[in-house]
Amino acid sequence: MKPRHLTWLRRTSQGFFLLLFLFLLVQARLSQDVYVDYSAAVGGEQDLRLGEPVDFFFRIDPLIWLTSLLSDRRWIAGFWWAVGIVAGTVLLGRFFCGFVCPLGTMHHLASWLRPALKGGRMIRANRKGPGQRVKYFVLIACLAAAALGLNLAGLMDPLSFAFRSVALAVVPGIGVGLRGIFDAMARSDIKILNLMSYGGEVLVSPIFGYEDRGYQTAWFIGLLFLVVLFMNRIRPRFWCRSLCPLGALLGICSRFSVLKLEKDASRCTNCQMCTGACQGGAGPQPGEAWEKSECLLCFNCFETCRQGALSFRFALPGIRSKGPDMGRRAVLGGLVAGLSLPLLAPLDSRMLGVADSRLIRPPGALPEARFLALCQRCGLCMKVCPTNVLHPTLGEAGMAGFWTPHCIMTRGYCEYTCTLCGSVCPTGAIEKITAAEKTGRPVRIGSAYVDRGRCLPWAGNGPCIVCEEHCPTSPKAIYLHESQVQAPHGRTLRVQLPQVDLKRCVGCGICANKCPVRGRPAIRVIAAGETRSVINQILLGF
Repeated sequence: MKPRHLTWLRRTSQGFFLLLFLFLLVQARLSQDVYVDYSAAVGGEQDLRLGEPVDFFFRIDPLIWLTSLLSDRRWIAGFWWAVGIVAGTVLLGRFFCGFVCPLGTMHHLASWLRPALKGGRMIRANRKGPGQRVKYFVLIACLAAAALGLNLAGLMDPLSFAFRSVALAVVPGIGVGLRGIFDAMARSDIKILNLMSYGGEVLVSPIFGYEDRGYQTAWFIGLLFLVVLFMNRIRPRFWCRSLCPLGALLGICSRFSVLKLEKDASRCTNCQMCTGACQGGAGPQPGEAWEKSECLLCFNCFETCRQGALSFRFALPGIRSKGPDMGRRAVLGGLVAGLSLPLLAPLDSRMLGVADSRLIRPPGALPEARFLALCQRCGLCMKVCPTNVLHPTLGEAGMAGFWTPHCIMTRGYCEYTCTLCGSVCPTGAIEKITAAEKTGRPVRIGSAYVDRGRCLPWAGNGPCIVCEEHCPTSPKAIYLHESQVQAPHGRTLRVQLPQVDLKRCVGCGICANKCPVRGRPAIRVIAAGETRSVINQILLGF
């Protein structure tokens, strides 16, 4: 196959998988035309489910598979795709990085659009440097920590990083901007602008949402994503070369690949164009050692060489096939970091004792230790949540639980019959439960309590039954107690005071979300009473 044909094949594959990634990301939401009868959902006859395999890219990720296997000591169904990627890498090399990975394609585009480095500067930047060993440090640290039960791979895994960044920061940010433009057009006195704003909202709302969605720490997630993209102007595909732990894992697996770069030094004119075009800093120039573990199979060197000095051929690997240059310091540093983090993580006592009262996990979440062993912090459960109640943690779960999902009831509430978060979780950190199981057991994620100092009936003698009206349980967990109170000027009033029956409350948070007392609602939810913990309880024998 000619060089340009290989290059176009790679570009076509990159474009296809990037579009597929974005399509599945957009589809990770409850469509507006989906209707589920309430009684059918409660009775278990019909559950909220998505038709598209939105977790596909996480199922083919070998790093997610391996770290989940190490941390939880069990095989997770659906990860045979990841095993296939490993087998393909052993056979062909890092084809996943060059042909499939959507984050790699984003970095490739960022490197290609108005590159800051050209000519000799590009050639110098594309030579292998010691910074490329950092990714092996990150990989070994992730694997060692996972072996001790703390799964931190999702912080740096490229697919988790890409989905979390685009779903929680980029898409909501663009949606807020577009909605602001359409609102300004709708307020205009020019009729054509009014019509364009209505049409624009109809077109973009299925992609960016029908209302503004925000996430805790989303600004930081988006800023980090932009910084990593900007680094491509300094060194092409900076993430892939220096930081990506999945790339490091695939680089190790590619040691015995049968696809090799052959160099004909007699034809080489030392133009160094192949080095300037190399995305991985793999040393393609004749006379230099080719770093198979760094090659991204972009075939740019093959296409760029006009003298025909380079070619890719299939050949059996030699007995002394050169392994990846990981560096002794990177290996030892990664081991020290990976073994230290699981020991340092519990020191804030959030894993050893009762969790923070604000740490309300999604329905079906495993006990905290197992949850942290499996959660990849990908953001898929947060993206799919229809009420925007799931957010990345900041300090609620300590260092070990950074960016894992938890509920913020002032931003949303857990829909009584919704189990979407568990249905899309790729590793099982959130169990796949049905609506009948959620409402029948029931599955409790916390408990509500009334702050009588802020409650209108309790503190202000005002009529309010909003929390009782919205309570979805049957019988209701919030009931009203009629009482007489002494009002100013000697008047006697009859008010209905809300009370919480802890045995019926599931902690869904709709009462807190709908409470008319803004800012800090008069009824709030804490994690105590959650089903997943036997120690974080309020009532004995709960």
